[in-house]
Amino acid sequence: MPTHSTNSLFRCLLRWTLAAATLAVLIPVSGCRQDMQNQPKMIPQRESRFFASGRSVRPQVLGTVARGQLDADRYYYTGLIDNKAQDAMPFPVTMTVLRRGQERFDIYCTPCHSRVGNGRGMIVERGYKPAGNLLEPRILQEPLGHYFDVISHGYGAMPDYAAQIATQDRWAIVAYIRALQLSQNATLQDVPAAMNIQTLAEVSQQMGYAPSFPQGWTLPALTNVPSAGDMIPDAKLPGTNQPTGPEAANHGVAGKQSRAKGTKK
Repeated sequence: MPTHSTNSLFRCLLRWTLAAATLAVLIPVSGCRQDMQNQPKMIPQRESRFFASGRSVRPQVLGTVARGQLDADRYYYTGLIDNKAQDAMPFPVTMTVLRRGQERFDIYCTPCHSRVGNGRGMIVERGYKPAGNLLEPRILQEPLGHYFDVISHGYGAMPDYAAQIATQDRWAIVAYIRALQLSQNATLQDVPAAMNIQTLAEVSQQMGYAPSFPQGWTLPALTNVPSAGDMIPDAKLPGTNQPTGPEAANHGVAGKQSRAKGTKK
């Protein structure tokens, strides 16, 4: 039978064997440490030895569509069918849609096209290239999809507004443009019989104005807005110099007018 000393020696050898085996496992594992600055990832356009093609960027599966970019309803997103604009709205037009369209139209379109769509917005009046008159017979004949396509991609000097205006809002603007066109050429016969309507003359009288108040008027050729000529000293005054260059053309026109208004007779 084994003695006590023999058992102690056996247990001691067993502990040393287990310790050596543990070290043999831990040493290789500690040598395989992966630093964060050397991550096993694929950098775009970087060479890769993992794939047979040598490219880290993998080709997309045929038919892959990015999330939120399905655009299944092609007419809704383009206004075209077989590359031809159609005269139809992709969803029902309600008063909510028209109000939204008017709001977006007033923000993005009126600076060039004006509130009534005649192409004489404020920046056009100040020298910008004339905008399209939405009330012209030629433009009146354009289908609704044409307006959506122009808003999305621009036309001539007009830039595109796809980035600024959402797809649904572009269609709302299209609906409002058509309503605006109808309103500028509407007659009393176009109003449903059940609706109570009033003429502008009647509304003017109710507000205390003359019946002729809403009639058109002609703006004066010169306004009271000071021009560059008002900032230039008068050449006739002592110690001043006669202006030259582009300012000379403005000197005395609006300037004389504003000075004349301040002169007492």
